[in-house]
Parts: sequence; structure tokens; C-alpha cells
Amino acid sequence: MHPEQKSRENRTLLAFNCHEAWVHQLGILGYDLDIIVGLPGRYHPGWDARMRPVPANARLITLEQALASPTRYYCMVTHNTTDLLDVRTRSEPRILVLHHSLEGRLEEEGPGCDPERMKEMLHTYVELVGAHVVATSMFKGESWGFTEDIVQFGIDTDDYLPYSSEKAAGLRICNFISSRRRILDWDFHEKAFGGVPVTLVGHNPDMPGVEAARDWQHLKEILQCHRFYIHTADPRFEAGHNMATAEAMAAGLPVLGNAHPTSLVRHGVNGFVSNNPHELTHYARLLLDDRDLAILMGRRARKTATERLSALRFKHAFTRSIEIARRKWYTRKIGPASAGFAAAGAVP
Repeated sequence: MHPEQKSRENRTLLAFNCHEAWVHQLGILGYDLDIIVGLPGRYHPGWDARMRPVPANARLITLEQALASPTRYYCMVTHNTTDLLDVRTRSEPRILVLHHSLEGRLEEEGPGCDPERMKEMLHTYVELVGAHVVATSMFKGESWGFTEDIVQFGIDTDDYLPYSSEKAAGLRICNFISSRRRILDWDFHEKAFGGVPVTLVGHNPDMPGVEAARDWQHLKEILQCHRFYIHTADPRFEAGHNMATAEAMAAGLPVLGNAHPTSLVRHGVNGFVSNNPHELTHYARLLLDDRDLAILMGRRARKTATERLSALRFKHAFTRSIEIARRKWYTRKIGPASAGFAAAGAVP
């Protein structure tokens, strides 16, 4: 093998596509990327370019192509135990990324699931397959019992358009609202913002008039013109901010929502928080009436995103995670075969 080809292959990551906005971040790490698409259970069979473009250093492949690939992957990035099971025949280091809290996962799965059993199964399985676990927030890591490596997503504020706030309306970006009402504390959302103009954006086929952005550029334009952003979440199930919230802050929008212990919002500084829906209605109307205040608070929100969720911080942190995964993989003790262990399905 030519040395240059060997070097290129040794710096290629294999990643399952779970959520385009998160996977897109991997493009800044400096590796080549093979991204597995065509996975079952997703509303879009391939890569959903409405959320993000395919990273410039990436190619899209099927699971079958990944399993047959002669490339020696530097590391494999998975998002649930089904992904880990799918690549069990490959012999490269692997990372499991936790995107959901245990409680949030149980809420989606419905009654009948034992949280302690789910947690125990996950710990046992990742040890068997030699995976390194990365949680996208301390909130999620603590719920599963994995707090060794916390890597929050990163946002490059330079990617977003100058904030204009010209549209006197709030904005919320969310997919599958109807099936996630309790997680999103949607009843509270409706009480607080039902009487003010709010634009909903996202894949929600059961909600007439609610559509996803056409592409990332269109999403940036939507963020640019709205007056404020909304994020509500039940603290039992979901974190106080998600990637859409971070994007909104990076675009210069102040954020309104319930008083969540992990929120990035400082009340009266870069947005408003309250567990009283009538108070939030008042704050929403305040920003709708006072564009200059929205611009000032949005500027502070952008500063928060820059300081707390920078793309450079993500790059350094996840690059470190990859090296930890490699060290664990190559120094692990080989245990019994684990191919049949994950019969319980995708845990996280």
C-alpha cells in the first residue's frame, strides 16, 4: 500500500448517521468520513440535506459497504447498541455517543421498561465490546452512569447570518412534537405562547402548515429574522438546551423557556425563564414590542454560545475522545464473544 493511501485510511472515521446536525460537526475534526445512511427507523432514508449539507470530507455509504470496506478506520462512531452490534465484525476502536437521557428514553419507550436493568445492560454491553462512551451533556451522562467523558456539541457563530429581528414573532424548531409532548413540556409551551405569534419549524407531518427548512441556508434565514427563540423541556426527561437552541443563540436570538436547571439562559440577560406561563407571555410580548431589547439580549446570547459551545472546544474534546477510545480498544482484555448479547435492542 502506498504510504499516502495508508495515512489517509488511518485517518478515516466511520460514523452512523443519527442526526445530521450532530454528525455534520465531525467534519471539523480533520478526518475523512464514511457516513452510514439508509438505516431503518428513520423518517429520511438517506442524508437529510434540509438539516445540514454533507461534510466536504465525507462520503455516504450503506452498512453493507461499511462492513465490506477495506479501509482500516481510525475510529467508529455509533449512537446505540444496535449500531455497535451492526459493526461487531469489524476490529477498530469504537465510540458510543449518548444523545438522550435514560429517563427521556424510557418516556419514549413507554411503560414496562426497568431503568436499572436498561442501565446495567448498557454498562455490561459496552464493556464486552470495548466501546468508549461519550455523553453530549452531564445531564445525560449522569442519567446513564457515564460521566467520564462529556462532550457538548459545538457551534461556530460565524456560520450564521447577522441578526435582524425584523419579524415580530417567536420561533421554535422541533421534530415529532406530537410524540414528544411530555418531554418537551408542550402543554406549558402552549399556555405560555399560545397567545403570541410563533413560527414552528420542523418535520411534523401531523401538524398542518409546519414544515422543515428547505436547507441549512434557509434555516439560517429563518433564525436571522425572528425576534426570539423558545425552548421548553421537562427537567425529568430532557436537558435545558438542545442543538437548535444553541443555533438560535449563535444566530443572536434571545431565548425564552421554563426554568430548567441546565438551561444556558440567564434570566434578564440573554433571555427570560419562568415556570409561570403568564410571566413568559409577558416577556414574549415585551420582546415583540421592544426590538432594541431583543437585539441587546440576543447579542449576549451569541456571546454565551461562543463561550460555552464553541466549535473549537468540540473539536479538541472529541478528538481527545477518539484517542481515549483507541487506547481502550488496543489495551482491553479480550472477553467472551458478545454477538448475541444485544438481543434487547438499541438501549440509548
